[in-house]
Amino acid sequence: MNTIPNRQVICETLLELAKDDRDIMVLASDSRGSAAMAPFANTFPEQFVEVGIAEQNIVGMSSGLAHSGKKPFVTSPACFLSMRSIEQIKVDVAYSRTNVKLIGISGGVSYGALGMSHHSVQDIAVARAIPGLAIVLPADRHETKKMTEALVKYDGGVYVRIGRNAVEDVYESDDYPFEIGKAVIMKDGTDVTIIAAGETVRIALDAAELLSAEGISCRVINMHTIKPLDEAAIIAAARETKGIITIEEHSIYGGLGAAVAEVVVQNEPVPMKVLGIPDEPAIAGKTAEVFQHYGLTGDNLKQAAIELINK
Repeated sequence: MNTIPNRQVICETLLELAKDDRDIMVLASDSRGSAAMAPFANTFPEQFVEVGIAEQNIVGMSSGLAHSGKKPFVTSPACFLSMRSIEQIKVDVAYSRTNVKLIGISGGVSYGALGMSHHSVQDIAVARAIPGLAIVLPADRHETKKMTEALVKYDGGVYVRIGRNAVEDVYESDDYPFEIGKAVIMKDGTDVTIIAAGETVRIALDAAELLSAEGISCRVINMHTIKPLDEAAIIAAARETKGIITIEEHSIYGGLGAAVAEVVVQNEPVPMKVLGIPDEPAIAGKTAEVFQHYGLTGDNLKQAAIELINK
């Protein structure tokens, strides 16, 4: 079982890349510890800025650094970065077309017991509506490494959301092609398609194995980039399978499910099911407990797929 959280992988990757690229900078909002960025701050103190608990300021400062030719990575809790700083993200990053990478740490329900104030299950919906802002949710530590390398080369604003704790691997290594805006077919299938992002990719793969035991062929798509969306992969899934299920650590409104549905209904309508957090304050508890409560499990996903096919 993997014990390395994605936030640590981001730090380790940036540490390696910053040796040869002194334009890489990291900014923290009193979050170097929770973002696992202390090693970067200690190694490259001139490339690290501690802003303190001032989320609007950290986005504005990072935009100024980007205008000066730097490559700033903002590390801040997703719940605060995506809500308190949304005007600065809209204007200073997206509208101004600045090369800022916004790393929302401890996203989704990974702050668990702290409840709704610390959950970030509306962030994708908000970010999706902002023109010029890409959105990426890596599935595991291997994809996080590939993503971080790609972010350094990517010219433009990006919102990234990662969880707090280590997650089970979905890839055996980082030896696979990764491209922002290009989905990954994790498993091919002809009966039903499950589309997932972030930590729910593991759940989708588990469900596919359960369905396989029932004789059902399930396609699994890792939609790591929610914007720009890989519409071709969605349309192909709609044409080649009998229905699509999405699963996400996010509200059922405005997130991955909504993005996929918008493509499906306008191009190749098929039955769909959107699994996520319902329209209520998410319960407080450990991530596994919250997922279990809302049916974000392999067993429930398997049953949803069977019901969809039977329709």
